Amino acid sequence: PRPYIFAPVRSAATASMKAPELLAPAGNTRNLRYAIAYGADAVYAGMPRYSLRVRNNDFNRVENLAAGIEAVHASGKAFFLASNVLPHNSKVKTFLADMEPVIALGPDALIMADPGLIMLVRERWPDTPVHLSVQANTMNYASVRFWQQQGIKRIILSRELSLDQVEEIRQACPDMELEVFVHGALCIAYSGRCLLSGYFNHRDANQGTCTNSCRWDYKVSDAGVDISGDIRPARIGLIEESGRPGELMPIEEDEHGTYILNSRDLRAVQHVERLVRMGVDSLKIEGRTKSHYYVARTTQVYRRAIDDAVAGRPFDPGLLGSLDNLASRGYTDGFFQRHHDHEYQNYIDGHSKSVTQRFVGELLGYDPHSGLAEVEVKNKFRVGDRLELISPRGNRSFLLQSMQDQNGAPMQEAPGAGYRVRIPLEAGDYALGLLARNLA
Repeated sequence: PRPYIFAPVRSAATASMKAPELLAPAGNTRNLRYAIAYGADAVYAGMPRYSLRVRNNDFNRVENLAAGIEAVHASGKAFFLASNVLPHNSKVKTFLADMEPVIALGPDALIMADPGLIMLVRERWPDTPVHLSVQANTMNYASVRFWQQQGIKRIILSRELSLDQVEEIRQACPDMELEVFVHGALCIAYSGRCLLSGYFNHRDANQGTCTNSCRWDYKVSDAGVDISGDIRPARIGLIEESGRPGELMPIEEDEHGTYILNSRDLRAVQHVERLVRMGVDSLKIEGRTKSHYYVARTTQVYRRAIDDAVAGRPFDPGLLGSLDNLASRGYTDGFFQRHHDHEYQNYIDGHSKSVTQRFVGELLGYDPHSGLAEVEVKNKFRVGDRLELISPRGNRSFLLQSMQDQNGAPMQEAPGAGYRVRIPLEAGDYALGLLARNLA
């Protein structure tokens, strides 16, 4: 296997001299290409049977994995293979045989959560680096030291940690690689160990088949408990899922809150500078089931935030606005900072919200003789719209002044998905380019 090389862990005092790795999701080969082109240092993907993403995953065949790993390594980047399932006996029995040809492809590390599977990998392939998944819920420096003694190369810290707690672990464990999530969906469960989907649909989130039950449409009503202990409409909450009319489920709350409904998405771009200073080794974007547009935009934004932090440039609040243009359930910075300071409030109030956008097209090619780029339309746009060209080589806005169909006939509007059109652009390299329409 290709040797996994990573820079030595820095102390907090010297962390600002070295950029952390930017780790982006690759749920399929297309997303992998966009992640690398838009600035990722590494990508992670997983075989459906042994990772926690079964849907929207085309790495179910060894040849697809081989092509993905080859493409990433040709770019000088790293490929991490998620094998972070919490398996029942049936998957343990097949694990080593199924992983044999995969290990031969030379992934740079395996991302794992289950101690039994980790033991099997350490015995069979002792030279293969193992990163401990966030599913293992590592929340303190003692746990980090324990896993270090087991030969783990990197710890992906639990999402439930504050910035201060991450820094304390960094200082207590200076010779262990640490990784943290900075963007993406948050599960209302301990890091991701949720039982809702398994309970409702017998599709276990911990086996990679989550149905996102926390994000369904629920109606909420008041309820209470009578003297016999039965639930009656009153002061305690009841929820009713739209697919189960009349089936009322109680929401119970303790001193920490209630946990059944979905969270806002994590967005921690404003904390990148501090994570760089404290010496975190890898910043991770969640989203293996998201689109290539999501992968490109998030990777580009966090690449910029890392580069600015390393160069000593101040945080650009406009990066918050760039992420606002992605589909989300609203944003939170999770547990990183419970009480926002004055500086952070300025970020919230000061970032530009004047430009909202919609993804409208994907550039398929450019003809330098005609000066026209071919666009696969994703959403409606028309002549006179202000568009943003998003490219691995930089972004720019322009006013669309003309448009043609594939036969050269003029068009005023691209009606939506299913069309291909041609638009004039200045000469340039537009490989993996995307178009967004400014809505305001």
